[in-house]
Amino acid sequence: MSVRLTELSHGGGCGCKIDPAALRDMLAALPQAGVPLAQAFPDLLVGIESGDDAAVYRLNDEQAIVATTDFFMPIVDDAFDFGRIAATNALSDVYAMGGKPILALAIVGMPINTLPLETIQKILAGGAAVCAQAGIPVAGGHSIDAPEPIYGLVALGVVHPQQVKRNNQARDGDVLILAKGLGVGILSTALKKQKLDADGYAEMLHSTTQLNTPGGWLAGMGSVHAMTDVTGFGLLGHLLGICRGSQLAAEVGFARLPLLHSARQLAQQGFVTGASKLNWQSYGDEVELAPDLAEWQRNLLTDPQTSGGLLIACGSDAAQGIVQRLHSEGFTHAAIIGQLRAGAARVLVR
Repeated sequence: MSVRLTELSHGGGCGCKIDPAALRDMLAALPQAGVPLAQAFPDLLVGIESGDDAAVYRLNDEQAIVATTDFFMPIVDDAFDFGRIAATNALSDVYAMGGKPILALAIVGMPINTLPLETIQKILAGGAAVCAQAGIPVAGGHSIDAPEPIYGLVALGVVHPQQVKRNNQARDGDVLILAKGLGVGILSTALKKQKLDADGYAEMLHSTTQLNTPGGWLAGMGSVHAMTDVTGFGLLGHLLGICRGSQLAAEVGFARLPLLHSARQLAQQGFVTGASKLNWQSYGDEVELAPDLAEWQRNLLTDPQTSGGLLIACGSDAAQGIVQRLHSEGFTHAAIIGQLRAGAARVLVR
C-alpha cells in the first residue's frame, strides 16, 4: 500500500508555522531583542526587528545579499509537486525583499524507513525543477532522518542596497495590492480530507508554484514603499506586520479580496485549518471586523497561505499600472484590496 505524504505530517505547508504570538515570545528571549542589530552590524540592512521576510546584508554600495530559509511538511501527496511548492515558497522571500535569487541549498528531513527512496528522489527533483525555472542551482544542502517528511531551501539572492523593499516603510495613503488569490490553506485541508476535486487541486498547484518574480521589477519602483509575501500568518497577520512596522492603520474591503475559485465554497462548508484559528487568537485584538462578516470570511482572512502572493503598499498613482502589469505576467488574481492611513497599527475589514 502506498503512503500518502500528508498522512505522515501533523500539519502541512506554511500551516506548520508556530503561531505569531508564540513566535514573538520566543524571539523576545534573544539577547538582541529590542536592540537594533544595525548598531553592532552597520552593514546588516534588515535583521529581525520588523519580522521581515529575509535578512539583507550590504556587501558594498552596489550589492547586498538577501538570505532566508523556509521548509515545511507536505501540503500535497504528490512528491514532485511537494518539492515544487516548497521550493517556490522558499524563493518567494527573496523576491519579497526585491531581490534576485542566485543559489539555493536544500534542507531535507525524511523518514527513510517509511518513505520509498523513489518518493524522496521525486521531492528533491521537484525542488530542483523550480530552482532551474528561477535560473539558479541547488548547490548543496543538509539531510537528516526525521519522523516526518520535511523539505525546503536556504535561498540566497542579491539586491541593490537602495532597492530593498521592507515591510515597515509604507506611507499614509498607500494603496494595498495583493498579487495572488487567498484560500490555499482551506484547499489543502479539503485535499487532506479527500474532498478537493481535480479543478481545485490544479488551481491550488498553479498558485503555489507560481514564482513571485515581479518582486524584481517592483524593487526598482520608487512608488512601491513596502512589500511582503502572505504566508503562514494569513493576510491579516502579514498586513499587521506592515502596519506595526510602518505605524499605520489599514482598511480592507472583503469584497475586493481575490479568492481562489474553490475557496469560498469550501470555507462556507466549514473547511478551516487549525493554524487559521491560532492566527486569530494571536492577533485578533488588533483587528476590527465589520459586524456582518461571517466566521467563514474571517477564516479566509486568517487562512495560512503556502507560497502566497506579494502584498504591496504603493502610491495611489502607481497602483493601477502595477495591477495591469501583474495581470499581463500571469497573476490574474492581482487586485487592489484597500489602503493605509494614519492611526494606531490595526486592520479594519469592511
